[in-house]
Amino acid sequence: MTKADYDGPILEIESLSISFFTRLREIPAVMDFSCVVQPGEAMGLVGESGCGKSTVALGVMQDLGVNGRIVGGSIKFKGRNLNEMSAEELRDIRGSEIAMIYQEPMASLNPAMKIGRQLMEVPMIHEGVDEKEARARALEVVTDVRLPDPERMLQSYPHQLSGGQQQRIVIAMALMSKPSLLILDEPTTALDVTVEAAVVELVKDLGKKYGTSMLFISHNLGLVLETCDRLCVMYSGEAVEAGSIKDVFDQMRHPYTQALFRSIPLPGADKNARPLIAIPGNFPLPHERPPGCNFGPRCDYFEAGRCDAQDIRMDVIEGNDRHTSRCLKFKEIDWDAPLVTDRTFEKAEPGQVVLKMQNLKKYYEVSANALFGGKERKVVKANETLSFEARESETLAIVGESGCGKSTFAKVLMGLETATSGRILLDNNEIQEVPIEERDTKTISSVQMVFQNPFDTLNPSMTVGRQIIRALEIFGIGKTEDSRREHMLELLDLVKLPREFADRMPRQLSGGQKQRVGIARAFAGGARIVIADEPVSALDVSVQAAVTDLLMEIQRNEKTTLLFISHDLSIVRYLADRVMVMYLGHVVEIGDTDQVFSPPYHPYTEALLSAVPIADTSIQKKHIVLEGDIPSAMNPPSGCPFQTRCGWKGKVQGNLCDREVPPMRKLAAGHEIKCHLSDDELAAMEPVIKIAAE
Repeated sequence: MTKADYDGPILEIESLSISFFTRLREIPAVMDFSCVVQPGEAMGLVGESGCGKSTVALGVMQDLGVNGRIVGGSIKFKGRNLNEMSAEELRDIRGSEIAMIYQEPMASLNPAMKIGRQLMEVPMIHEGVDEKEARARALEVVTDVRLPDPERMLQSYPHQLSGGQQQRIVIAMALMSKPSLLILDEPTTALDVTVEAAVVELVKDLGKKYGTSMLFISHNLGLVLETCDRLCVMYSGEAVEAGSIKDVFDQMRHPYTQALFRSIPLPGADKNARPLIAIPGNFPLPHERPPGCNFGPRCDYFEAGRCDAQDIRMDVIEGNDRHTSRCLKFKEIDWDAPLVTDRTFEKAEPGQVVLKMQNLKKYYEVSANALFGGKERKVVKANETLSFEARESETLAIVGESGCGKSTFAKVLMGLETATSGRILLDNNEIQEVPIEERDTKTISSVQMVFQNPFDTLNPSMTVGRQIIRALEIFGIGKTEDSRREHMLELLDLVKLPREFADRMPRQLSGGQKQRVGIARAFAGGARIVIADEPVSALDVSVQAAVTDLLMEIQRNEKTTLLFISHDLSIVRYLADRVMVMYLGHVVEIGDTDQVFSPPYHPYTEALLSAVPIADTSIQKKHIVLEGDIPSAMNPPSGCPFQTRCGWKGKVQGNLCDREVPPMRKLAAGHEIKCHLSDDELAAMEPVIKIAAE
């Protein structure tokens, strides 16, 4: 049977159960999971880490390793049962008929082989085509995935490409043999929001061009809304709700789906007036699942003796498009009832200026050929004339793509690097030229950092309590071991961790719990300024809400200044008081959150806002995809740093954008922008994000 002959569902998963077997027990990872993917359809699979999304994908690929086994149900691909195929039949299907794109592109690329050769291998191995045709096809798909200079790309090694380019090559590789089913497992998690938008756009277009069906695994509901036709929500190994995107988003009929939406920052959420609601309790471990409904212990509508009395099946919701829910009470719950909460807060008034940065520059000098000791030296301009102030009790968000200089300025502030020129004033004391080893204890404890990845910041061989006590010792807090231990327990209370966690090792904690320990350690010395570098991007959406809430609560109590580095503009809109947008070392816009999120924008801010996926069907967005990659800081463009990618450049008279760096202009009180556009052009800008009229 050829690919064109089959006209039934591409993928039919029926009552699938997958378990992993250890020496101690059988661990059920997926139970009673069913879904159907039709030709050309994109199915989204969403849920928290550990809910079984990737296990379903690996089941489809028949790649469950030594310990994994399908213990019930079936997976049919084009009507044929994959469970019953021989290793040889599976080998023929994998890569040619079913292709998978993984989260980390470098895991799929051979670092010692040129890109062209890696792409050519796919049709040569799967279809036996000759080298000439394979090369022609490789050139075609590299052009399809919109990579610049395709010939040069084929001659490059993976390390010579950016993360976004590597991911496009992996997509190109998956499409080389025009598969019928493409499985994407969190394909954009490690990418910038602008690159993510371009990759998502690309996947949608290629899906249409090749007629490929897709199984799109993600924890980002906004991304699923933009890419998929249908959606399946998973919780603790089970599908709990499935249906069309519109049905599930607008008429959700499972308490877990509702709780997920309440924990993500949609337009209208406000950290004071309408704070996010984190899902209470913790995700159950596979061998500790409750009786009856798995979500029962965390559910607002739980009814003892009913919800925990029996296994619950998926039930059809009448009147919708194949919409189902695994809830006994979905017909009884008032899904339109307004949210009642007593958690509202007074808006904190910013206090005195704690931090002042004036014309900060940070340059790195590198050899043109550092590896082989080249003579010529080049300068990397990581930060260019950064100027801003941050006040007590204020959250200042710093946003921009990777390589824009966000983390460099954080390192200078922490004392891990010293400034090239300019001033940093902490409580009116200059610290820009004082490296961390020469800073006094008070300065070190005043400026602390919460890192992006909670897994890398804790010592794996030291208990949680000991790590916090160690910070207290360094900061000179507490005269005796007993007083430090008591302070450590109070810090665990502060970050809402049980006191018995003091004796646990990091490996016994979840990602969200580890991040709380990192926050406790940052606040151990009574930090005045906390730099939070993407502190929630590695966490599940439900955990993000809890950690964000925690940072806000500590800030209210301690009057901390929070510098929040992020590329997730949804969370920035929710919690920032002011926003600073950076591009290639420059501050291109700064202002109150409302000023930055409404026109007039800097053209780069406009593109960033357009790239943010929003999980709301009533939102209409202006569509702007940035062309090309961010230029190198070693060889920045002349004139305006953004001019090589700017869609507004043609509106400026003469070659001003090519020749001159724009001055910082004041548009309104507290709102500044670095752009050559005229006042009239700026005034005529339209909002990027609109709520559609009913």
